Amino acid sequence: MRRDRGDRTVTGSAEIGIIRRVMPYLWPADAPVIRLRVVLALVALVVSKLATVATPVFFKYAVDGMSGDTAPDAALALILGTVGSVVAYGVLRLSGVGFAQLRDIVFARVGQRALRALALESFRHVHALSLRYHLSRRTGAMNRILDRGVKGVEFLLRFLLFSIGPLVLELAMVAVVLWIAFDITYLLVVVLTIAVYVVYTFAMTERRVKIRQRMNDRDQEANQKAVDALLNFETVKYFGAETREAERYDTAMRGYERAALETNWTLAYLNFGQSAILTAGLVCVMVMAALGVRAGTLTAGDFVMVNAYMIQITMPLNFLGTVYREIRQALIDMRELFELLDQPSEVIDRPGAPPLAVSGGAVRFEDVHFGYETNREILHGLSLEVRAGQTVALVGPSGGGKSTVGRLLFRFYDTWSGRVSIDGQDLRDVTQESIRAAIGVVPQDTVLFNDTVGYNIAYGRHGATRAEVEEAARAARIHAFIQSLPEGYDTLVGERGLKLSGGEKQRVGIARTLLKNPRILLLDEATSALDTGTERGILESLREAGRGRTVITIAHRLSTVVHADVIVVIEAGRVVEQGTHEALMARGGRYAGMWRAQNRAETAAA
Repeated sequence: MRRDRGDRTVTGSAEIGIIRRVMPYLWPADAPVIRLRVVLALVALVVSKLATVATPVFFKYAVDGMSGDTAPDAALALILGTVGSVVAYGVLRLSGVGFAQLRDIVFARVGQRALRALALESFRHVHALSLRYHLSRRTGAMNRILDRGVKGVEFLLRFLLFSIGPLVLELAMVAVVLWIAFDITYLLVVVLTIAVYVVYTFAMTERRVKIRQRMNDRDQEANQKAVDALLNFETVKYFGAETREAERYDTAMRGYERAALETNWTLAYLNFGQSAILTAGLVCVMVMAALGVRAGTLTAGDFVMVNAYMIQITMPLNFLGTVYREIRQALIDMRELFELLDQPSEVIDRPGAPPLAVSGGAVRFEDVHFGYETNREILHGLSLEVRAGQTVALVGPSGGGKSTVGRLLFRFYDTWSGRVSIDGQDLRDVTQESIRAAIGVVPQDTVLFNDTVGYNIAYGRHGATRAEVEEAARAARIHAFIQSLPEGYDTLVGERGLKLSGGEKQRVGIARTLLKNPRILLLDEATSALDTGTERGILESLREAGRGRTVITIAHRLSTVVHADVIVVIEAGRVVEQGTHEALMARGGRYAGMWRAQNRAETAAA
């Protein structure tokens, strides 16, 4: 059992499981051309190693030919002659390199296809995970897991096939040649040398893997702190916390530095120990061969051939520690990626679920119980009806459950009990894609892509024309502003839209939703970032856009919803009042109290 992080473990069976999970990317059932490429790459590998192992034999014949040694086992040298042996040596040497390069060329597409397929699967899966997961994730850490895990797949495929596999094949071939050409003593010395080398290398590499994992942890921690600080750039400035953030970042980098230094020291120990073991084996074999030449049982060519084979197996063995460490690290990275891929999607479509068929857009919540945590219920048997074409406003104190209603309607979560339906269809019985196609949302905090204004508005409907984008911008009262920008609709908005003001971002979000042209509109504090003058214009535009549609408005400022067909007061997860503005004011209940309190606050602020 190998430990890599805290109490987490990576066992031999787990490693085999990871490799099995990767194999379909290497040997895809639906891609016979890719399978053919794998076979051709393996054929090129075997030919390359055959040529490489045969090369020292012709080097021996060339040396024997020049020394005049005509030992019986040099019969081929007599046929080929010295020049022929040298030419054959050169051809085999070139063939070994050539077929190795051909193997890489043929396999390149296999590796890149596997990388692309896994990257796409990971991307889709992350977007399929529930909102609950994304609210608790760490963006920087997730990016590192995805990046290292995807790259680890190609690395593992390449090095298992073209480093460990070829090394084992070459060592086996050399062992057979030594056994046939000399005697079993040479084979035993070589096997013992390799065994000691491998045990030492793996033991030291295991130690270095743990250090490397600590190094990765500190790197991931530092990256997360850097991403957080950059995403919250303005907050850092507001509180003058640049030094504090730099110290947090430096603390993580200090841990990275210590682990990196320890990695360098252990690498020196590893390299020296490997060299000592291989040198001891090489000297032992060369002494045996020298004694054989003096005794007349071996030729000078045999001595050269033994030396060539020892040097030949030494070269790939020198990289064994690095390859083993990288493979172990790749397995760890891939395990983290597969753990992410194994995260279940909390909200999934039922098998064979049909798309939502929207006729009028009537929305109903029937005795809905729900909470984000199992021990904290947010909605306590909430029942709510929004008729087709109605504009219904949800108001009430913060934390009462208004935004939760919107999230359940969009099916970011499923209810604990009760039912949410559109036109009589339970949302759990239809596809999520069709639900979200029918609903347009303008959130309280509009987040934009780091692209152009035009791209962000056009995101509302794939394939929208520039004319349609501009029409939506006019409806959201932002067209004139965009036209005033130096690059117009091609102006970049910056990461998360930071180059625009809060009101400008909100209007872009409204334009994006208007372009989508949904049957149901969900406005979650849609005008919260707008000034009073702009708000009036936007409210008028939203009222116009809402004609013939079902509109659900979540609002804190009551003056923005006085024209709603029905105003619903939600408090502590329950509907406590509902009716028109006039009816609720006449009742003198909770809504009337909120209205008077807001008016007093606005009067005092004025």
